[in-house]
Amino acid sequence: MPMTVATIPAPAFAIETFRLDNGLRVVLAPDPGAPVVGVAVVYDVGMRSEPEGRTGFAHLFEHMMFQGSHNVGKAEHMRHVQSAGGTFNGSTHIDYTDYFNLLPANGLELALFLEADRMRGPAITAENLENQVSVVKEEIRVNVLNRPYGGFPWLKLPPVMFDTFPNAHDGYGSFGDLEAATVDDAQAFFDAFYPASNAVLSVAGDIDVASARDLVERYFGDVPHRPAPVHPSFAEPDLTAERRESYVDERATLPAVAAAWRVPDPVGETERFLPYVVLGELLTDGDASRLVERLVHRDRSATAVAAHATFMAEPFASRGPTALLIQAFLPPTGEVDTVLDTVGEELERIADGVDEAELARVKARVAAQLLRGDDSVMGRSRRLATAEIFHGDAGFAARFAAMLGEVTAESVSQAARAMTPQRRSVLEVVPGGNQ
Repeated sequence: MPMTVATIPAPAFAIETFRLDNGLRVVLAPDPGAPVVGVAVVYDVGMRSEPEGRTGFAHLFEHMMFQGSHNVGKAEHMRHVQSAGGTFNGSTHIDYTDYFNLLPANGLELALFLEADRMRGPAITAENLENQVSVVKEEIRVNVLNRPYGGFPWLKLPPVMFDTFPNAHDGYGSFGDLEAATVDDAQAFFDAFYPASNAVLSVAGDIDVASARDLVERYFGDVPHRPAPVHPSFAEPDLTAERRESYVDERATLPAVAAAWRVPDPVGETERFLPYVVLGELLTDGDASRLVERLVHRDRSATAVAAHATFMAEPFASRGPTALLIQAFLPPTGEVDTVLDTVGEELERIADGVDEAELARVKARVAAQLLRGDDSVMGRSRRLATAEIFHGDAGFAARFAAMLGEVTAESVSQAARAMTPQRRSVLEVVPGGNQ
């Protein structure tokens, strides 16, 4: 009897979408069972969109958007949200930047006012720019320059794998580019990438749809229209020969290695991409996974190993070119080639066939993680917005788990067969901290 593919149910989100005259896309997702409201604004600009000479601008601008706006003073966004019993934050990613607020249900109007005000224009002044350049530089020092394995592998591996500036450059930014930034540069970046037509507003939680729509139109309707930017091409040929580099990390005490292979475009080739998401989990998710059991427990050639699709491990909020990464930390006398050879052997085993029971277990775990994220009102509002940004359909977010359930054993084997040494980029960390 042939095996049947286990199905994973799709969550039933009530969603209403519409677009304002200024181009802003709006997603409303009522959930009367949650006495809170999540408001997220996602802009279709990330590290990959930065022009040459402006590295770090996407992240810098995330900071600038909290420095006040037309009717909101510096630090007042934080004070207003926290005084209302809420939380807020923003984050910069390779392909988008988001701003999000979680408030009691009666805080919806406040959140919409705050987000609309800074969409009209943040306070781009010389004082704010100088201050936030200093903040970002300090963040780079803390998170990359002065931390063991800082930027490994998400910042360090793309320059090995890619040749074009959008894909290969350091999205955290160089001190030179950040220090050279002028008020005119910052204003030009805002004008280019922060129009309403390049954004999605998502509201989830305890809302009345008609009232929420009226509030959205009241606060965002008069945000001036500007055309959405035309993003540069991110296209890049796949590798035909292995690329391999190493560097000394003076703060690291153990060797480490990361390997990456190009995968299909998560947006344009979603069905071909999803087997790689499952493959990554099959390799390293839990003690029973292939590489954890082999490298860590049996061979002891690694102390830890992990795999994930896309550089920032967000397979449903990325566009191509991107990769499946496998990274491992080794014991002091560990050999990188031993780890890579073992990875190759396990990929060959998967290429020969995958047990259906093992596959079902892995898919269920991945889907459960997705569904748990959607249980959160804040997580749901953000995922709906990124689905609208990347797939042009917020409702796509509700189908991710079900689509993973449809991934077949043969498609996972086919993905493993494509991960050959000739298509691989490898980055080795040589520890300098114990010398």
